[in-house]
Amino acid sequence: MGYGLLAAAIAAEVAGTTAMKYSEGFSKLWPSLVTVVGYVLAFALLAQTLKTLSVGTAYAIWAGIGTAAVAAIGMVFLGESTNLVKLGGIALVIAGVVVLNLGGAH
Repeated sequence: MGYGLLAAAIAAEVAGTTAMKYSEGFSKLWPSLVTVVGYVLAFALLAQTLKTLSVGTAYAIWAGIGTAAVAAIGMVFLGESTNLVKLGGIALVIAGVVVLNLGGAH
């Protein structure tokens, strides 16, 4: 259950961050509302996740996967540049999350 809530928290945070790009500095109503709702939902779900997962594990996964997902969305859908350095950075973020989990962060 904890990992399901964490996945939902990550999805909400990624949706909120992506919507922020479209809000144009919070000057557009609907993307701005999606941003706010996404972040409130993400933190509420993360708080519920912490009832069953350790804070180190939950936050490492939430931040790492969220960062990697937003970076990938930027490159694939938002026309941001893609190069080996960025792809390597994403791979390192994911590897860091895996290492934390294998190292007994939970």
